[in-house]
Amino acid sequence: MKNSSQLEQYIRRGEVYRREDLASYSRAIDRELAQLVQDEVLVKLRNGLYHYPRLSVFGKLPPDEKKLVSKFLKDDNFLLTSPNLYNSLGVGTTQLYNKSIVYNHKRKGEIKLGNRIFNFVDKPSFPRKATIEFLLVDLLNNISNIAEDSTKVLNRVKERVSSMDKVKLKKSVQAYGNPKTKSFMMAIL
Repeated sequence: MKNSSQLEQYIRRGEVYRREDLASYSRAIDRELAQLVQDEVLVKLRNGLYHYPRLSVFGKLPPDEKKLVSKFLKDDNFLLTSPNLYNSLGVGTTQLYNKSIVYNHKRKGEIKLGNRIFNFVDKPSFPRKATIEFLLVDLLNNISNIAEDSTKVLNRVKERVSSMDKVKLKKSVQAYGNPKTKSFMMAIL
């Protein structure tokens, strides 16, 4: 039988909470959080990080990745991306990766949040949204990490560049490209 908790009136399904977000609603926050986790109301994602899952006919739904990363970093200044997005560029990448990359200014390394592993990359600059130009530059920055034949992909990139906005692409290369990417792209542009 589930015990009623005062915290339940302050939490909403689908939201991710830090311990400090809920501390003002309880005199015994740690005990209540532990009880809610034991009663399977909340899911503990990491020390001090909890999720109140939405329910579907298939069971509990995982947290929204953006909400999860935002609460973990205590910041909205990050870019959540994946190598899967390279497939949309039309340069011959087709692999699917079970990997999420978080470009940010605070953390680095692989960090497990709930059942997902995120690769946090401390990057000096990144856009608020992953544009096609940024994805192409990011692909070139990470060309050694993809499963496809990099020579074939680079040849397709040369073809793809001809149909892209050169001004936007040049700005992306200057802002986000590593030295090798800049050299490769400037030779094409």
